[in-house]
Amino acid sequence: MARLTINGAPVEIDAPADTPLLIVIREHLGLTGSKYGCGAAMCGSCTVHVDGAATYACITTLGDVEGAEIVTIEGLSPGGDHPLQRAWIAEQAPQCGYCQSGQIMRAAALLNENPNPSRDEIVDAMSGNLCRCGTYARIVRAIQRATQEA
Repeated sequence: MARLTINGAPVEIDAPADTPLLIVIREHLGLTGSKYGCGAAMCGSCTVHVDGAATYACITTLGDVEGAEIVTIEGLSPGGDHPLQRAWIAEQAPQCGYCQSGQIMRAAALLNENPNPSRDEIVDAMSGNLCRCGTYARIVRAIQRATQEA
């Protein structure tokens, strides 16, 4: 039985220690905002925060996060009004939307570390998350907008 905190709530998970965190989040807890994209930490659609750090949930195991605090897109702002979420809408960042929860979570970790990043710092920080629709310019603009609204 693993104990951790998900979106501020303590949970106990009865699953093998080698179960991917993404499976725990989606299948055991029913939080489906984090997406399965590649399973190999190459796309970022599964990005969540583990103790504040952007983390690929597809390759992180339950055993790796025992006792940790996990935040998913559902916990970033339960009302959906985080400055990044508002900026994402204002800049029309999503196209198909599949990667967007991971994009927002990576961006939130960036802004927690650096509340006023340069464009180059944004591009560098976001390089671990892919968007098959190619909305990178809109994603960068959304992050820049969020820094002004926060």
